[in-house]
Amino acid sequence: MNIAKVIVDVQAKAINQTFDYLIPDKFQDILTEGMRVIVPFGPRKITGFVVGKKTTSDYSQLKKIIDVLDISPVLTGELLELGRWVADETVTLYITAYQAMLPQVLKAQYKKELIRNTAEELIPELEHLFAGRDVISYEEFVHSNISYAKLQRAIQESFISINYLVKSKITKKLVTIIEPSQETYQLEESLIDMSQNAKKQRQLLSYFIEKPEPIEQSKLFQITNTNRTVLRALLDKQLLKENKKEIYRNPYQDTNFERTYPLQLTEQQSIALNPIKEKISHEEHDVFLVHGITGSGKTEIYLQAIQEVISKGKEAIVLVPEISLTPQMVKRFKGRFGSDVAVMHSALSNGEKYDEWRKIQAKEVKVVVGARSAIFAPFENIGIIIIDEEHETTYKQEDQPRYHARDVAIRRGQYHNCPVILGSATPTLESYARAKKDVYQLVTLDKRTNNQEMPAVEIVDMREELHAGNRSMFSSTLKENMEATIGRGEQIVLLLNRRGYSTFVMCRDCGHVKECPHCDIALTYHKKSNQLKCHYCSYEEPMPIVCPECNSDLIRYFGTGTQRIEESLNQLMPHARVIRMDVDTTRRKGSHEKLLHQFSNKEADILLGTQMIAKGLDFANVTLVGVLTADSMLHLPDFRSSEKTFQLLTQVSGRAGRHELPGKVIVQSYTPEHYSIQLASNYDYNQFFMQEMQIRKSFRYPPYVYLSLITVSHPNHVKVVQITQRIVQLLLKVVQEDTTVLGPTPSPITRVKDRYRYQCMIKYKKEPKLRTYIQKIMDQFSDEVRKENLLITVDMQPYHLM
Repeated sequence: MNIAKVIVDVQAKAINQTFDYLIPDKFQDILTEGMRVIVPFGPRKITGFVVGKKTTSDYSQLKKIIDVLDISPVLTGELLELGRWVADETVTLYITAYQAMLPQVLKAQYKKELIRNTAEELIPELEHLFAGRDVISYEEFVHSNISYAKLQRAIQESFISINYLVKSKITKKLVTIIEPSQETYQLEESLIDMSQNAKKQRQLLSYFIEKPEPIEQSKLFQITNTNRTVLRALLDKQLLKENKKEIYRNPYQDTNFERTYPLQLTEQQSIALNPIKEKISHEEHDVFLVHGITGSGKTEIYLQAIQEVISKGKEAIVLVPEISLTPQMVKRFKGRFGSDVAVMHSALSNGEKYDEWRKIQAKEVKVVVGARSAIFAPFENIGIIIIDEEHETTYKQEDQPRYHARDVAIRRGQYHNCPVILGSATPTLESYARAKKDVYQLVTLDKRTNNQEMPAVEIVDMREELHAGNRSMFSSTLKENMEATIGRGEQIVLLLNRRGYSTFVMCRDCGHVKECPHCDIALTYHKKSNQLKCHYCSYEEPMPIVCPECNSDLIRYFGTGTQRIEESLNQLMPHARVIRMDVDTTRRKGSHEKLLHQFSNKEADILLGTQMIAKGLDFANVTLVGVLTADSMLHLPDFRSSEKTFQLLTQVSGRAGRHELPGKVIVQSYTPEHYSIQLASNYDYNQFFMQEMQIRKSFRYPPYVYLSLITVSHPNHVKVVQITQRIVQLLLKVVQEDTTVLGPTPSPITRVKDRYRYQCMIKYKKEPKLRTYIQKIMDQFSDEVRKENLLITVDMQPYHLM
């Protein structure tokens, strides 16, 4: 087995295969599947993944592997297989799928160093190499003639660890530990012999006579009020010794999580949990759709199912949408399972993400709670996978590889013979339809755990408000209710449904709207800088004083941003304290938690925000929820817009009256008669499902058909149309008769960054070979992609049709 099969890091279709490389003798014993290596490729040196080993090759002149990047594999055998599956499913390159599974730190260019973790004797060769130092560069090891197998053994026994230096930022955190190097009676003898003038040294030594346990250097200095000079004297006398110890960065180290215990389940919760427990004990795969209204106790079911899995010695992956990875969510899992939990999400620094990933890889944790990419956690003994708020579109990755976390979860569930749970108050139509057909097991929770009623919902027709002369953003009903709520000392959540709603600039004389010169989209007005910005290509220009078309000075901005609403609130209710949560106020690390903490401490009366406040929040004192623009999403060119509106309204209504106090929801809309708004106000998911399914059936949309979207972009308008036309013609030759190929049509935003975008959509019921056909068509255009700045993207499950 002296030949390695390697997938190299070259983003090109022609190279999407394995290449054979000779394994040099020094790597023979240590090289295994899932490690990253450096190999010669043409004139370059590049990284690659070892995906297998063999004894013979069809090629006689093989090049040798130059270096091994990992002493232990970064991808398990299962993840290697999973990567191949993801690449095939999403019509993308293998290397792209493998890269998506690793933390950012491992993708950067870096140097490595070896760190000694122990004061014990190493084997003589390594002892000689370290020569009394705690840290040496990895190059020193490479240039020595010590075998890699010996280093690998020292690493497995935790005597030595490898540190990756990313752009000179240390990705492992080290602390200096001080401890006595002699017995206590010997320290006492030394203290007697020590000069009375060496007060600080005596003080430091006395400390260790009383407490001989190892202690962090920084803590020691704090307690004894000494410094490094004093310590150095005692180290030189060999009375004390120091070691470097690696500690994981803990993003939650300042938080003490109160230990929580399993709650008594309601009858409905027990009925829901039993079949899941049965699958866990029999080690069988199945998919459960837990359809539970907000506050029905879905999280407790997850926690008790995980407890079951951990007691069997297995591991659990829990996915939550990025947006609801709130401290509240983390607290629930950390409170129940303590340090057995690793958390992965985008707000962590690269170093923190890397540490959490290494804890999983080193099997130091049992549960991962994270956003989409946590589905690739390198666990090898998974007992359950849970996807909370399964309807969230953020579970779909929007760049390559365009995978959906739900599909990957089911694939891993099949591999590990374990159940997968999808939970939501408003499941996607696709999932609910599968549950209705018994592809998934449906579990329903239609009562809140505290038996409270769902809050009453009142819909206000904003057109009538306008006729009555109220031009503000707040209806008279909402204003009266807000005053009354604050009067009772209770709190309010106000949601601005911003999606598809931006603050654009228009001339009231001629109707001219300022657009980006590089993209076909209106520029967004930013009040703080008085600039107009494009959210696609970052182009910006100052706000004009007169209209560039007709020179009128009646140029104004339209739309409602959170900033404008905050200003109106301050004028309308100057006594109310407002916390605003949007992209601008939550940019800095930790600001999200800080603002929510202030609100839960009742330091404000009103929490105003965008989608990020609609989910996962649980405040006992919130009794009123106001939705300011319920229908801004209904008018987007997207067949899921009614479904998304229904989901958002149901989710945000669930924030009111979660505890003892009854809640109320007021929804302001310009199209109050729309069925998604009407049915959301009655929490009638089943009726919404029936009605929406009829529409999907008559227009042939999922779940009745599958969709695939091919988008072509190029700086030349004519060329884009021609190429999309050719793709459509090639597809029509191979697909079945009842498959529809629509296009070429311009994408909803036709030009972005001076590139024109056209698309074709495939609607099909059964096309088992569609991915192969698309791949062959893509291959025909590979020369133009390489030479002519052409871009073709394929999405086998489009969620964003923009």
